Amino acid sequence: MAMPAPARTSQLHDITNLPPSTTPQSPAAAASSALSAAGSPRPAAQPPAQASPENRQSAEGVAPAAVAGSSPNPSSSSSSASSTGCSTAAVATGTANNAPPAKQSAKDYIFGKVIGEGSFSTVYLAKDIHHSKEYAIKVCEKRHIVKELKVEYVKQEKEVLNILNSNQNKTAPFFVKLYSTFQDNERLYFVLSYAKNGELLPYINKVGSFDIQCTRFYGAEILRALEHLHSLGIIHRDLKPENILLDERMHVQITDFGSAKILDDKPRPQPRRRDGEQSSWQRRNSFVGTAQYVSPELLTEKSVSKSSDLWALGCIIYQMVAGLPPFVARSEYLIFQKIIKLEYEFPDGFEPKAKDLVQKLLVLDSTNRLGAKDIGNYTSVRSHHFFAGLDFETLYKQTPPPIYPYLPGTSKNEELKSHYRVPDHLEPGLDDKQLTRLLGLDLQDAEAIETRPREPVRPRKKSSIIDLSPGEVNERLAIQARESKWHNLVQKNLILKSGLVDKRKGLFARRRMLFLTLGPHLYYVDPVDMVLKGEIPWSPELRVEPKNFKIFFVHTPNRTYYLEDPEGYALEWCKAIEEVRIHTYGLRP
Repeated sequence: MAMPAPARTSQLHDITNLPPSTTPQSPAAAASSALSAAGSPRPAAQPPAQASPENRQSAEGVAPAAVAGSSPNPSSSSSSASSTGCSTAAVATGTANNAPPAKQSAKDYIFGKVIGEGSFSTVYLAKDIHHSKEYAIKVCEKRHIVKELKVEYVKQEKEVLNILNSNQNKTAPFFVKLYSTFQDNERLYFVLSYAKNGELLPYINKVGSFDIQCTRFYGAEILRALEHLHSLGIIHRDLKPENILLDERMHVQITDFGSAKILDDKPRPQPRRRDGEQSSWQRRNSFVGTAQYVSPELLTEKSVSKSSDLWALGCIIYQMVAGLPPFVARSEYLIFQKIIKLEYEFPDGFEPKAKDLVQKLLVLDSTNRLGAKDIGNYTSVRSHHFFAGLDFETLYKQTPPPIYPYLPGTSKNEELKSHYRVPDHLEPGLDDKQLTRLLGLDLQDAEAIETRPREPVRPRKKSSIIDLSPGEVNERLAIQARESKWHNLVQKNLILKSGLVDKRKGLFARRRMLFLTLGPHLYYVDPVDMVLKGEIPWSPELRVEPKNFKIFFVHTPNRTYYLEDPEGYALEWCKAIEEVRIHTYGLRP
C-alpha cells in the first residue's frame, strides 16, 4: 500500500505532542505500518502492556465505588460509541497537584476493566502505580483512526479538553478533565478523570423518569455547564444523556467533545480523502449528533450555533420528565422528519412548568429559542419559573436530590414514589399483614385483617401456585400446549398466573399481557400483535412493592418496572411473584 502523505502522518503524530514512549519510530513509518494492517479486522480489545502479571491480576479488582447515599447505580460504565470512538466515563479524582507527570507510558498504570468501547478506542479504568489514583484512560488505535478518517475528531477532542482545563470555572466544574496524553507506536492514550457513577441515561432507564426535583437540579447543572462551554466559544453538538456522566457525588460531568465546534476564525484543516469520498470533516459539517437530539437547523440548513445545544437541553429535560425523548420513530429518517416538522406530543401528566420550558426550547427557528438572544449567561432560561428558587452559582456544592423509583401522576393516578429498602428486622414473606404494612394502611385496617376469621394455623406444606409435582407440571403443560394461544410466546413454560396490565415507563404506558411462569419467568406480550416484547429478569434481589390495589412496582438491580392491573389485582400479583421468589431462592434473612 502506498505511503500516506507526510502532512497526514504529522497530523497523527501531533495529536499528543509527545514522543513515542517505546522504541523510536518515525511518524511516517508508524502510519505506514498502521495503514498496512488497516484491511484486517479489528482484534478484540486488549489492555496495554502491564508492569507485571501480578499487577494485571490486581487490576481486575479495580472497580467503581457504589453510588453514594440512596441513589441506584444501574451502570458505572460508559459504552456508547461516539465520534471519538466511545463515551468516556470521567470525573475529577484529584487536583492538578496529583495529576500524572508530563511524560508517561502504559507501564505507569495498572489497567482494569473496560468501561467504554467504540469503533477505534477502548476506555479502561486504570490506577496510577505511583500514587494509586484512578483514571479513565482512553486508548485509541492509530490504524483505526487513520482508516476511519478520524484524525480531526481526536485532535478536536484534545483541543476542547485543553481549553476547558485552561479556563476552569469554580461554579461550573461540570466537565471531564484531561490529565495527560502519551503515545506509543500503535496507540494514543488520553488520561481522563473517572466518573464513578457512569452515564445519566441508565438512571433514567432504571427509574423510568425523574421526579421534578431531580429534573430541575440536573437540568440546571447541564444549563450551567453550557453557559461556561459557550462562553469559551465551544458548541458541544452531541449533547445527550449518554454523554452526561455522574461523579462520585452524583454531579454532572459532560464528556465526548470529538464532535464539538470551536467558534474561531482559524481555517479548519481538511483531511486527505480517498477518491470520490467525502472527508470526515466535511461529513461532520453536514450531520453531527445523535438522531433524537439533533437540532432542525442542522438538518435543513446544515448550520449549527450555540442554540443547537439549547435544543438538546430541551430534549433531555423532556426525557427526564417523560421517560423517553420527544422525537421517537422506527428509523433515523422518520425521526428527522418529526424534528423538521416539530412533531411531538406531551403525554398526560407532563409537569406544566417543565412543559412550558420545553416548548420554549424546542423551537424550529434557532434564533427564537429561549436563551438564544442572551448575552453571557442564559438569564432568560435561568429565570424561567421551572427553575424558581435554584441558585445556579452554588449548584456544584449542593447535594443532588436522590434518584428514587418514581411513577409520575396522570389525570387518572396520583404520582407514586418509592424509597424501597428491604429492612433486616422484618418478617419474611408477603402475607396479608406484610401487604398491609407495604400499602401503608392505617392500624384499624390492619387489625381488621388480623381479626378476620380464619382456619387454625398449621404448618404450610404446599403452595397453591408453585409446589407442583413433576406429574402435575407435565399434565398442565400438555393441556396448555393444546388449548393456550400463549404457549409458544412464553417459551413453552408452564403459566402460573396471567393477566392484562399497563406497563408504564415514565408517562408512557402500553397494554401488555403479563405471564408468571415456571423457570421462573415474568414475560410481557403485546396482546394485539401477539409478540413477546420482553422479560423482567429474575434474581434473588427481585422485589415487589404494591403501591395501591392497582399499581405495583417490580424492583430489579438495574431497573424498576411499573405495572398497573386495571382490574385491581395488584396484591394478588405481588403475593404470587413473592411466593415464586421464595420458592426459587429460599428465605433470605
